Amino acid sequence: MSTQLRFRDLPMAQESLASVTAVGADGVVVTDATLFYPQGGGQPGDRGVFITADGRCLPVHDTRKGEGGDVWHYLDPGHDLVAGQSVTQQIDWPRRWAHMRMHTALHLLSVLVPHGVTGGSIGAERGRLDFDLGEASVDKETLNAGLKALIAADHPVTSEWISEAELDARPELVKTMSVAPPRGAGMIRMVRIGDIDYQPCGGTHVTSTAQIGALHVASIKNRGARNRRITLAWNQTAEGQA
Repeated sequence: MSTQLRFRDLPMAQESLASVTAVGADGVVVTDATLFYPQGGGQPGDRGVFITADGRCLPVHDTRKGEGGDVWHYLDPGHDLVAGQSVTQQIDWPRRWAHMRMHTALHLLSVLVPHGVTGGSIGAERGRLDFDLGEASVDKETLNAGLKALIAADHPVTSEWISEAELDARPELVKTMSVAPPRGAGMIRMVRIGDIDYQPCGGTHVTSTAQIGALHVASIKNRGARNRRITLAWNQTAEGQA
């Protein structure tokens, strides 16, 4: 049985109870459900702690996708957890919250730059998307004004599921050119931002664009003949919100 991905339905949850289902020799722990996002789609894996019934706090250093739908939590070897044991999962919320805000901001950037996305990365302090612009150009001031307006508009951010067949019938919904949405389960998770954006995404997001806070275009750099890398960073006045 694969790990239940609670972070999808409970993106604002910071703590949850889970049961250990498997333990690896290298400190990897699998639980029946998890709030920890496993690395993927440019978003880093969550960190945090597992708290045992006797009060021990066991650091979780990384989270990755395992086999058969399992999520692997990387703890220090010798943690003594065993299958059947209950743990309280606590994610590193400031770090995750920054990832959520940045991830949603990058979706807004893809609205303002309607070209194919060739790569991307989400960080707690900076995030970036690479675009196949061809001969087109982008202006930093225009992008900053556009981001500020979309954030202030307080668009709701929601998720839903459609069939793979529905996505195949609407290929324009896939903005990423280098990474295809995960397939095989028959359904695709979609993230909707108001009436301005709708695309496949398995990552975590804020619930409204106003929660993103203040950020700006830090740089626009050439990455080859056609590609431009646009990097976002938080404004100094927004650091306390991260």
